[in-house]
Parts: sequence; structure tokens; C-alpha cells
Amino acid sequence: MFNLNFRKMEAEVLDFEPRVLENPLRKLVQDQPLSYPSRMSEAEFDRFVLENGDLRIERDKYGTITIHPPMTYKSAVRESKALFFLQLWGFSHQHLGDVVSPSGSFNLPDGAQCKADGSFVSRAQLQFFSDEELSHIPHLVPDFVMEVRSTTDRIGALKTKMEEVWIANGVRLAWLIDPIKERAWVYRANGEVVEIHNFNQKLSGEDVLPGFELDLNLLKTN
Repeated sequence: MFNLNFRKMEAEVLDFEPRVLENPLRKLVQDQPLSYPSRMSEAEFDRFVLENGDLRIERDKYGTITIHPPMTYKSAVRESKALFFLQLWGFSHQHLGDVVSPSGSFNLPDGAQCKADGSFVSRAQLQFFSDEELSHIPHLVPDFVMEVRSTTDRIGALKTKMEEVWIANGVRLAWLIDPIKERAWVYRANGEVVEIHNFNQKLSGEDVLPGFELDLNLLKTN
């Protein structure tokens, strides 16, 4: 039976010095995500996430923390391609807002704190935040998110995240991309979900990312 004192582990990791030892959490998430309930406050969890930036750590609205395993090489390549094209669009549309990398966390209205494989925050939202607020993990809902399935991701869990986390908290447009099965899903703020059955087409950024298209062919599994 796998039994851990997670409260004690959290305290130890918060005091962990990465230059001295390997992060002990890595040993627990080699092949699959690790989820467990936690009573950390928002401030404690923010610190926990920031001090373990080498890991992808999220918390749902019920307080359950999930620590994700490292990506395989091929999964990382596919994610980087999708992010590259989003960033390329972002460089030429900086007046519209900021593209955020997968390491960026968002504190969401329902109490969850999550990351996406790529996201966009509009200038219309950013104008209401100070530099000080944006120097921390902000209480902010991105306008757009994309999730690119890796070999350690369960597609059912990703679909739940898209609907019950991102869209439920106010994301305007979200893409779930599955290079493994060559399928994709487009989620819109009105609750509409469109399934893409093959990668021989492009995803449109619609009015959220005007002029942006992602050619899914570029993400096909080699």
C-alpha cells in the first residue's frame, strides 16, 4: 500500500535546497501523475509551486494537488512546436496581449491553480493588473489556452480540465490537441465543443487570436 505523509513531505520540499540535492518529488512522478489532498493555503501553495519550478504542479478547486511527470522527448517536441507557432503569432500581435509559456500558473476564480501548455492573456485584461501583481501568480483567467496531450496524460482527465476548469472559469477559447490519436477538440465560452477527427486541417484562433492558425499536420506523430 502506497502511504505517504504528504503534509510532512510538503514541509520538507518547501525547505528543499535544489543546489544540494535532487528534488525528492521527481522520484514520485517518473511514470504517472501523483494526486493527493492538501490543506495548504493559497500563499503556501504559490510558494510550493514557485520553489519547485522544475515540476508541473496544479491544484483543483477541492484542494487536490497533482504533480505531473516529466515529458518524453517526442511529447516535448510536439508541445514546443505548438507553442512556437503561438509565440510567433504573439510577437507580431503584442499590442493585443501576452503569450504565456507552460510554466505560467493562474489562480482561478473557483480556487484552482492551473497551467496550460500555452496560453494568451489579452491587453484588455492586463490593464487592470499592476506590475507587482504580475510579479506573482495572479488571480487571472487567460483568454485562450491550449493543452497538447503527452504520453503520460489521460485524455479523459484533459477533457474534464478543459470543461470544468478552463471554460468553467471563463476562458474564451480552448484547444485540446491529441497528437497520439491525431484528434483535437475546440472548446468555446458558450459551451460548444467541436471535435476534429484528423490532423489534415488547421485550428483557427477565431476572434480571440485574430489571424492565428495552427496547422495540425505539423504535430503529427513521427
